[in-house]
Amino acid sequence: MARSKTKLGDREARHDSAYRRAKSEGFAARAVFKLEELDKKFKLLAPGRRVLDLGCWPGSWMQYAADRVGADGFVLGIDKRAVEIALPAWTESRVGDVDELDAGALAGEHGPFDVVVSDMAPHTTGDRASDVFHSESLFERALVIARTVLRPGGHFAAKVFQGGAFPKLIADVRAAFAEGRAVHVEATRSGSSEQYIVGRGLKANARLE
Repeated sequence: MARSKTKLGDREARHDSAYRRAKSEGFAARAVFKLEELDKKFKLLAPGRRVLDLGCWPGSWMQYAADRVGADGFVLGIDKRAVEIALPAWTESRVGDVDELDAGALAGEHGPFDVVVSDMAPHTTGDRASDVFHSESLFERALVIARTVLRPGGHFAAKVFQGGAFPKLIADVRAAFAEGRAVHVEATRSGSSEQYIVGRGLKANARLE
């Protein structure tokens, strides 16, 4: 009986008011409100901007970004899982592993991006130290990709589980961008250790070839 209650409780937690609001507004997941909050706070997205979305499945961040950049912009999403929802013509989703992504080739194919966002998270195991370590690794990979594909002055925002390396990750972002800040978004579920680190204005000398 205890196990059944736990499963029911988990389902109710997933199907909270934010989940129901996302579904009612046609978004693929409640995570859309995290990007919305980051965008409003840091003005990441605007008409005509080119956006790379890492860990894009199930597609809610692509939906939001596509609406913000409009038909003059472009949104490319990459994830190990295929995005199956309908998206506008100025978007593209690809199945791929960020650890195997040739960021330089991607920039050569599409030109420089204005914004890189990442909501990537590891498959959690329940071992907090392991989960945090893998989350930090994903963040570091997202930052390398961002420094490779962003134009000078471009913006970056990525999720990470807060752990021992958190201060270093913030410092790395501040070293590469004119502004670097950590933020705990209100749309995050209660009790979660996830944070977002935002970098605004990539420094020209921080770009990777």
